Amino acid sequence: MRRFATYVLLAVLVGVLGWEVNVAAAGFNYGDALDKSLMFFEAQRSGKLPLEQRVRWRGNSGLGDGFSQGVNLVGGYYDAGDHVKFGLPMAFSVTMLSWGAVDFRKEITGLDQMGHTLWAIKWGTDYFIKAHTQPNVLWGQVGDGDSDHYCWERAEDMTTPRTAYEIDPEHPGSDLAGETAAAMAAASLAFRPYNSSYSNLLLVHAKQLFSFADRFRGLYDDSIQCATQFYTSSGYSDELLWAAAWLYRATNDEYYLKYVVDNAVSMGGTGWAVREFSWDNKYAGVQILLSKVLMEGHGGAYTSTLKQYQAKASYFTCACLQKNNGYNVPLTPGGLVYVHEWNNMQYASSAAFLLAVYSEYLSAANAVMNCPDAQIQPPELLNFAKSQADYILGKNPQSMSYLVGYGTRYPVHVHHRGASIASKSVFRAVVGCVEGFETWYHRPQGNPNVIYGGLVGGPDKNDDFSDDRSNYEQTEPTLSGCAPLVGLFSKLQSTNGNSGSYPNESPVQVVPHQTKPSSYSQETQAPNTKSDVPVEFLHSISITWTIGSMTYYRHKVVIKNTSQKPITDLKLVVENLSGSLWGLSATQEKNTYKLPQWLKVLNPGSQCSFVYVQGGPQAKISVLSYH
Repeated sequence: MRRFATYVLLAVLVGVLGWEVNVAAAGFNYGDALDKSLMFFEAQRSGKLPLEQRVRWRGNSGLGDGFSQGVNLVGGYYDAGDHVKFGLPMAFSVTMLSWGAVDFRKEITGLDQMGHTLWAIKWGTDYFIKAHTQPNVLWGQVGDGDSDHYCWERAEDMTTPRTAYEIDPEHPGSDLAGETAAAMAAASLAFRPYNSSYSNLLLVHAKQLFSFADRFRGLYDDSIQCATQFYTSSGYSDELLWAAAWLYRATNDEYYLKYVVDNAVSMGGTGWAVREFSWDNKYAGVQILLSKVLMEGHGGAYTSTLKQYQAKASYFTCACLQKNNGYNVPLTPGGLVYVHEWNNMQYASSAAFLLAVYSEYLSAANAVMNCPDAQIQPPELLNFAKSQADYILGKNPQSMSYLVGYGTRYPVHVHHRGASIASKSVFRAVVGCVEGFETWYHRPQGNPNVIYGGLVGGPDKNDDFSDDRSNYEQTEPTLSGCAPLVGLFSKLQSTNGNSGSYPNESPVQVVPHQTKPSSYSQETQAPNTKSDVPVEFLHSISITWTIGSMTYYRHKVVIKNTSQKPITDLKLVVENLSGSLWGLSATQEKNTYKLPQWLKVLNPGSQCSFVYVQGGPQAKISVLSYH
């Protein structure tokens, strides 16, 4: 929201890896980042989980949602680190997933990720179909933020009230209904090449929801007042324009184009020059969508007004590129878009996605953009989008990946109930409401479950970040922050000229020491065998716990270079391993591992470590080869 069983001891690297050193390698694997982003949506699923669920530490939850109100609201997504299903940011997230699937279809398909992308979209739209029980009724929220925040428990153990809240003609919510209409229209486009009947069904709901939003006007948080503290809406005019723009794109019905033109002034579409695009403020998105219509030559009698929309699209884009005569989007010293103190990363990811899309539109039209300070070519927009993606993935003053599970250093104290408590398959006892805080929330150790692909709130305006579970402004991931990354990462990976599927990286965390590693030169001699190796292994057991009749041990192994020369290409054989291992990279050879990619060399006297969890005695560790 905008506002701990296995335990992992993470790898230790002696020496501070400076920012430049850390990112000077081959670049980022956007394909792997994309795969992890999609896994986040699986971790956030509410309802009965499918057999194909990849995030195995999650289980079924919320199976009675809506039943006390006489409606089936099982499914959908939990918003962030909590268990409330907030309709407005959920719908925006589905819109952004769908936009990526539509405009970057070729790129996502080339990465073998369209199936997972459509699945992520459908998990949301199936829920919206259930929630849209009548043409003018939409159930907009399940759960209450205040009571939910009173407890720290797994979704599978939920004891908090699951009250459902609706909007209807007497209790309107044009912003919520409008955004849900936009999500359904965008999703209908995403599904059109694959499932025309489902696409048509989504379009029926989209049209009805737009009519409901337009006819019965009002702010949704006036009707669902318990949402006010968490997702207060600043207005609904932008959502009405947003929904109409998506419906025009989905139907090519001039009625919707005329709507955005006739209401351009009164609803602020051509008046609002903005420097933010988010779950709450859609103006920049509307303006860029309508610029596409203009540049494709479909403006007709509406060309004059569409040019005004395009002028405001240019304002947003020029502001991001710092070319807007001083009226620019604020950036941190490290170059990150900085809009709000609370969960700022979502604004950076949305802005990056929007510029990547606009770069596509401008390129297709052989157009350039005239900013107050410079004439901008389309690749410059994509370069800015890449700068934000790279910052997210580790090219920043902290050398920290803010996408959980990606890279070598990422947050491990993520503010997320499910990730911070051992899963039901490992710790079967019910974790009570208060017990969750006492036993798991306040633990100094990292989370037992890695919530892959969660984009945390990120650093402050000075690029400073505190990996603390109680620091929810910076360590909580959200749906709306992660959704734009799917299209963005797919575009950047295709630009790199790479495609195909990408395996998950090992969940390794760099913990810096106080001294810098010494410089080294790599030798080109043949690999040494395991006799007379200058490596020492130090075994220890750092913690034990018992579940039923089984006792589990967390084993730590320190690898130390006892020679006077640097060691590279170290391969280890790990035998008698029955549990999970962290901190080494598996090879294609059985029981054989190597140091993680980021650790190219083990310098004289330096050390690193890995951990594994299993029942019974320690595994046998030996050296297979090294340079």
